[in-house]
Amino acid sequence: MGEFTEAMAQLAAGVAVLTVRDGRDDLGATVSAFMSVSLDPPLVLVSMGSGGYLSEVLLRQDRWAASLLSAGQAAIASRFATPGRPGARLLLAGTPHHRGAHSGALVVEGGVAALEVETTQVVPAGDHTLFIARVLDIPYVTPALQPLVRLRSRYRVVDA
Repeated sequence: MGEFTEAMAQLAAGVAVLTVRDGRDDLGATVSAFMSVSLDPPLVLVSMGSGGYLSEVLLRQDRWAASLLSAGQAAIASRFATPGRPGARLLLAGTPHHRGAHSGALVVEGGVAALEVETTQVVPAGDHTLFIARVLDIPYVTPALQPLVRLRSRYRVVDA
């Protein structure tokens, strides 16, 4: 498994913060397994470890948000990737964000883009679960900013 992990670390991936509102609490995690699936209808996919609490919540809550982080947001990515992290509202204290109109989830501002989505299909895949979701809204797109990517287990900036 170590060789497989090392091989996959050679592939650069965009970094996003996924957030979901579960009752009174807000949860979130940094993800790099996030991708476009279809243009018509607009669909995205995120892969989450099946044993995690966030994955359990996504099975109950169909609507969530993905904030695609910009180069200057590595600290936010690190906060949302820390094991045993507190709720998303605390992690975003002092960081510009708003609550999505369609998902109720927290949307991080200052990234390269943000999407609000609704899960339409759940696919078990080994030790992960794939959540395929229809795009409900795109709160912003900021193509002038550089995206944050993960490559070889480190956050990096892509030069345009």
